Amino acid sequence: MTDKRSYSNLDRSSIRKILIRATNWIGDAVMTLPAIGTVRAAFPEARITILANQMVAGLFSPHPWVDEVLVYDRKGRHKGLAGRFRLAAELRRHGFDLALLLPDSFDGAFITLLAGIPRRLGNRSDGRGLLLTHPFPLSLQPKGEHQSENYLAMLAHFGITSAEQRQLLVTTAAEDNAVADRLGRHGIGRTDFVLGINPGATYGSAKRWYPDRFAAVAAELASAWGAKVVITGGPGEAAIAADIESGLAGACANMAGKTTVRELLALVKRCDFFITNDSGPMHLAAAFGVPLVAIFGSTDHTTTYPLTEYGVVVRETVDCAPCMKRECPTDHRCMKAVTVAAVVEAARDLRGKIIPPPENA
Repeated sequence: MTDKRSYSNLDRSSIRKILIRATNWIGDAVMTLPAIGTVRAAFPEARITILANQMVAGLFSPHPWVDEVLVYDRKGRHKGLAGRFRLAAELRRHGFDLALLLPDSFDGAFITLLAGIPRRLGNRSDGRGLLLTHPFPLSLQPKGEHQSENYLAMLAHFGITSAEQRQLLVTTAAEDNAVADRLGRHGIGRTDFVLGINPGATYGSAKRWYPDRFAAVAAELASAWGAKVVITGGPGEAAIAADIESGLAGACANMAGKTTVRELLALVKRCDFFITNDSGPMHLAAAFGVPLVAIFGSTDHTTTYPLTEYGVVVRETVDCAPCMKRECPTDHRCMKAVTVAAVVEAARDLRGKIIPPPENA
């Protein structure tokens, strides 16, 4: 029997306060931005609040589409069942009219139900269908398309559409200047060409290309382009970044594990070109329009590729990829097959298309 709730549109006239539960990883959150922009355009007078973990909250602090950011502290005040009830009570006091649940978790639906939010919209998944007032059927969720399309299809199903479908991220002038000053202390001027190298991937080692190959690519492109090299990454990637720094004989600014989320945004934005694994910073670069080469192996490039016209995916077809595993159970052949020459060629080709050589060159 068809659940008629799946096909009911929202009464926009009574929606004044909207809660959007953000996804839990930076890359995933960037891919939800077209949906958040759609909500902002469809409800121009509504107050939009983002509920996110501490890391993802940084993406929206500030953001022109968002009025308020609430932090979901799962390891602190919102830990365990008592913490969930505490969070629900906090949300109840805001008087939200609509909750848009972007992660496919039971937890989000349960908390917004406890909070008494009268309209709860999200994918029908994780056994939470009965907790939602507007569940999006699995049968209608796009297959084999970019992840951002699922969120847009879900909203469109309930009559929420707009032409605003960008991956918009912003930094402040103060943040940009702070990063410029910091790079200046590493001998990188404000007009220097900056080549970003992002060797990490938080999800697991199966997604990571090799430090010595990143170093070789960085050295070759820096020489060819007169570029200054900056290494990005989180605290867990400090050792990998140190290996690359060593491979470059210290001729780089190693910022891995030394930036906040807001500083990372400004740092990635400052780059003129980016070489990266499939990762959160890859999606940041795409959102900022930084030309990039993304190296894929164990993950599905058809659904999480960088959403930008200035991006190129480098991968090799192997029989076991994409496996979507955190750690490779065999010989990491998907990454071993990607050569330094292939990445350098992709980078040169992309830059050549963006900045074609003079006619008489």
